[in-house]
Amino acid sequence: MRRVESLNKKWKFTKAPMTKVKENIDGCTWENIDLPHTWNAFDGQDGGADYHRGCCTYVKTMDFSKLDKDKKYFIEFQGANHVAKVYFNNEYLGIHKGGFSTFRFELTAYINWDVENLLEVEVDNSEGLQVYPQQADFTFYGGIYRSVNLIIVEESHFDLEMSGSKGVFVTPVVEDLNSCELRIDAFVKGAKKGQEVKVTICDKENKEVSRFMFPVEKGNDSTSILNPHLWNGRKDPYLYLAIVELIEGEEVLDKLKVPFGVRKYSVDPDQGFILNEETYHLHGVARHQDRLNMGWAIGEKEHKEDMELIKEVGATTIRLAHYQHADYFYDLCDEAGMVLWAEIPFISVFMNTDEAKENTLSQMKELVVQNYNHPSICFWGISNEISVGGETPELENNLVELNSLCKKLDQNRITTIANMSMTPIDSNHNHITDIVSYNHYFGWYGGDVNQTATWYDMYHNANPSIPIAISEYGAEAVLTWHSDEPKCKDYTEEYQALYHEKMLEILEARPFIWASYMWNMFDFAADARKEGGVEGRNNKGLVTYGRDVKKDAFYAYKAYWSEEAFVHICSKRYVDRASDKINVKVYSNCAEVTLLVNGETLGTKSAHKVFLFENVPLKAGENVIKAISGSCEDEATFVKVDKPNESYVLVEEDNGMEGVRNWFLDLLHEDTKPTELEFPEGYYSIKDTFDDILKNKEATAFVAKIMDVMIASKTDASEDMSDEEKLMMVRSLSVETIVDFLASKLPPDSKFIVNHTLNKIKK
Repeated sequence: MRRVESLNKKWKFTKAPMTKVKENIDGCTWENIDLPHTWNAFDGQDGGADYHRGCCTYVKTMDFSKLDKDKKYFIEFQGANHVAKVYFNNEYLGIHKGGFSTFRFELTAYINWDVENLLEVEVDNSEGLQVYPQQADFTFYGGIYRSVNLIIVEESHFDLEMSGSKGVFVTPVVEDLNSCELRIDAFVKGAKKGQEVKVTICDKENKEVSRFMFPVEKGNDSTSILNPHLWNGRKDPYLYLAIVELIEGEEVLDKLKVPFGVRKYSVDPDQGFILNEETYHLHGVARHQDRLNMGWAIGEKEHKEDMELIKEVGATTIRLAHYQHADYFYDLCDEAGMVLWAEIPFISVFMNTDEAKENTLSQMKELVVQNYNHPSICFWGISNEISVGGETPELENNLVELNSLCKKLDQNRITTIANMSMTPIDSNHNHITDIVSYNHYFGWYGGDVNQTATWYDMYHNANPSIPIAISEYGAEAVLTWHSDEPKCKDYTEEYQALYHEKMLEILEARPFIWASYMWNMFDFAADARKEGGVEGRNNKGLVTYGRDVKKDAFYAYKAYWSEEAFVHICSKRYVDRASDKINVKVYSNCAEVTLLVNGETLGTKSAHKVFLFENVPLKAGENVIKAISGSCEDEATFVKVDKPNESYVLVEEDNGMEGVRNWFLDLLHEDTKPTELEFPEGYYSIKDTFDDILKNKEATAFVAKIMDVMIASKTDASEDMSDEEKLMMVRSLSVETIVDFLASKLPPDSKFIVNHTLNKIKK
């Protein structure tokens, strides 16, 4: 029978490649560690874009003296980033390219039974590898950051070398909700004549529903489940259990337990997501897997905490961005009834090489086959914002092959893609996958949040047969900053909350949007960032990086999505107030809310999720504000002060722009390097939108040159477009937004040069 033993304890680690270790193992600085582990837990989150990227080495001794020599032994890694080379007793077992999926190697032939065995793993997260992701707005933590196991099996066993899968695939097909055709595919390694596969299907109460057997050479068989209890999302995430056994005579050689769910779903361009023949609103969040001071090296405790927070906010769906997440988290999603979008890290930068293309296909295959049995997964995502560098035939071909691979491996799930905001609505990329989605940040990186509604109405009218979703949207909030008059990019908690209020209204009014994924559930590390007075962090989360504080916007979503009655007073961290009267905002899913000020009732309001009490009087010193609805209440203290507390206001600063392409200076024909941003009246600047720029031919021609970087400069597509057409792609955005977006492709002083040049052009 199969045994699985954890190998997480007692490793040694050094920040040196295997070659250096081999040459002088005593000269390396070794650290005793347990797994999961990353060498970037701290330098990957502190800013500066300088976290350690390179080859590091892990070693562990293993004792097999008390184990059975007649068994087969496999080493299993559940996640090592980006590339891992594995050696056992100086024998090279193999290499795995991809930082997010499970991989295994067989040890059996190389085991020393009477002496210690040496396991060595070189893990490399260097830049320049032909492995995705290449570049993205998050830290690429290096290390063996998930568990490592020793798997012991008989000579005949369910195949452990099928791209990290279980070797057993459960496929429930529902045409009629009154019955389910259930197929079991079992791949056996070392199979012998006369062996059989026994399948027992049990319900949630462990009552047997069906039992059948088939010979190993047949490979699969089916059964029917009449009147199945459906997996119905968060309403009723019912799971069956398939117990699959490899039998020889009376002996059980191998055994797997595979939970599965029975469900039927589709996406309609007008009604959105349909689950079990009923409309089911998909509103949710995106999730990154890292944690404060831990990076990606997290365990079951952290996964559970994340799930509880996502459940509390009332989400029905999660986009697991931008890579394969831990199998344990998929289990939690199955059990919670979360509908999942799972994707590979084919993101932002396209590499036009055969090796890179093969890497996208291998990561896609691993994602699908390793997670095939999870009923929560309904969508396979093939890429995210991959057309940043332009749309080319080679890129399109890569996307087509990824979509075809998904369909070959899994004929029942839906494929999708996350297009960047600037992708034209008539792009071929909108016709590759079954359904499509866009990342839009109107109201943060540029434009106004209400343009989200305009864009989706426009798209739906132009493409009435294509289901459309919003795969990212968001605004940053740093708990330090506050304002009575919040505005875009002030990084205040108040603006983030206001932005999301408007987004919730827009989404609620558009049922044709098949899903929405707020970016992001949690703040996460992006070591190259320096924004909002915070280094190394993307602050768009509804919850802080350490999961210790829920921002006000969290409760806006809870008001719209959750059925758990509550009231929440906003801006509690904005304590000091210089005004005699203030506005107090309360989020709640109750029908009415009563506000008390210093023990006296101010009034009761009825509203839809957002309750605004205006002109609430404050006395000198402390003021206790209480919001009540039935048994629900919340309290805040505001202090009346003589003058505004300046510590609440972020001083505008240059957040730093990275880049190395000095040819950009020649492109602009600009010799000077201004160091200050000026905005003279009557002249253009980076604050102007492309709509403004289009009013002036000289400004249009200048900014169109910048756009060439975004839409693949010197490609046929770019040459065929007029300057006006290039700018029309992003007409609602500001020039500053595009320069920020292209930060990695432009030199550090680009913002000043662009602004200085525009300052010379009269409006």
